[in-house]
Amino acid sequence: MIEALRLMAWLSPGYPVGAYAYSHGLEAAVDSGEVGDEASLTEWLVDVLAHGSGRNDLILLAHAHAAARAGDARALVDLNDLALALAPSRELHLETSQQGRSFLDATTAAWGTPDLERPAAALDGAVAYPVAVGLAAGAHRMALPPVLAGFGLAFLQNLVSAALRCAPIGQSAGTRIIAALTPRVTALSATIPALSLDDLGSATLNLDLGSFRHETQYSRIFRS
Repeated sequence: MIEALRLMAWLSPGYPVGAYAYSHGLEAAVDSGEVGDEASLTEWLVDVLAHGSGRNDLILLAHAHAAARAGDARALVDLNDLALALAPSRELHLETSQQGRSFLDATTAAWGTPDLERPAAALDGAVAYPVAVGLAAGAHRMALPPVLAGFGLAFLQNLVSAALRCAPIGQSAGTRIIAALTPRVTALSATIPALSLDDLGSATLNLDLGSFRHETQYSRIFRS
């Protein structure tokens, strides 16, 4: 029970990582007209989960979890370098590194253990968010499957929350989208433990290009 509650606390919108400030390219998609209603938002989210950073982040989290359980700080450093290098734009790099640093600092302060503090000390600069969560979960010996599913759902929920603020999407539509896509998150999470780092890759070019445009977008409310 305590493990489930800890995971809920870590992935709560109230956890001090600043997730509310980022739209992961969604604001640019709304500005360009790519996303403008419930159907187009659902399609956009499906692509991000299956072919973009949703899947990549889960793979990175799983490998960080394994490295933390093995006490392999060197592997965590190398994995973090890879995760940061995969961010295709300045804004997406900021999104993952700011949240990761904030998550690791807050979690080490509140839920610190020697198994967490030793490898965390090796990550003294920018930290990718999925690496930080995987490290903390592995250090606390939390089971991997619920962490993967919880992280995936939190990723989805944050993007739907962003859509409520920047797109013509109401709360009822947002709730329907989360209900419809939760089984996809569960199914995707179940595939992750068998994947290697060679399985990393994305095909969300519109999101990446939109993120570049967002850096100079005239009017915006999100940092990505």
